[in-house]
Amino acid sequence: MRNEHFRNPISETAPVRWALILAVLAFLALFVLLPLLVVFTQAFREGWSAYFSALGEPDAVSAIRLTLLVAAIAVPANLIFGLAASWAIAKFDFKGKAFLITLIDLPFSVSPVISGLVYVLLFGANSVLGPFLKSHGLQVVFAVPGIVLATIFVTFPFVARELIPLMQEQGTGDEEAAISLGANGWQAFWYVTLPNIKWGLLYGVLLCNARAMGEFGAVSVVSGHIRGLTNTMPLHVEILYNDYNIVGAFAVASLLALLALLTLVLRTILETQYGSELSATQKH
Repeated sequence: MRNEHFRNPISETAPVRWALILAVLAFLALFVLLPLLVVFTQAFREGWSAYFSALGEPDAVSAIRLTLLVAAIAVPANLIFGLAASWAIAKFDFKGKAFLITLIDLPFSVSPVISGLVYVLLFGANSVLGPFLKSHGLQVVFAVPGIVLATIFVTFPFVARELIPLMQEQGTGDEEAAISLGANGWQAFWYVTLPNIKWGLLYGVLLCNARAMGEFGAVSVVSGHIRGLTNTMPLHVEILYNDYNIVGAFAVASLLALLALLTLVLRTILETQYGSELSATQKH
């Protein structure tokens, strides 16, 4: 017989629940769906021809190419760092582990503008390293290297922060079993650890890539806003909008919006797999 003391913990009446649901939907419509609708409406307001013409403009092509290049460098770099950091933190005990975790979280607490300014102070013409870089014909700030460094800084926590709790939850039992059966450290990592974390790794890479392509603050400080050379897509959108080129600005912005929507779809798919992996790990 069912115990009468165990009842549905949700005690709100149907009107209250519907009111809460409608409030959430209204909020999402106002702050998410409406801005997306405005972006695509403005981008296509003069037709497909004007839209593709804006995307094919040389400065826009350069901005798209630079954004993809920066992401192609920053994401693999953070992938390697995230794997190494999460492996060290989750699998080993050492002095300074808590401090290392704090350093990994640093970009989450520091303004991107401040991080960009730090690189200007380190590698700018009037910095300590400025004369050395100039004498060797090297330019970091207001060039692609500075943009890459700033992007790596603001995105390096994403992979590590997804993998650390997952690897800590899994423990070291599987790796120890593999090593006891004759596997070396590399084989244990490649055939045991990596398959166990693959969905979490892909999830972290996806978030890292989305942030790398959409980063504005840090890149804005170190780029110099040189048209056709150091403008990424977000910076190019700002320049076009300030020049009252509304169609061009929203056309490029629509590409970023499409990337965001694609990221959302892939994130949902990966969250399903990631959640299944975590559940299986917890049951194990």
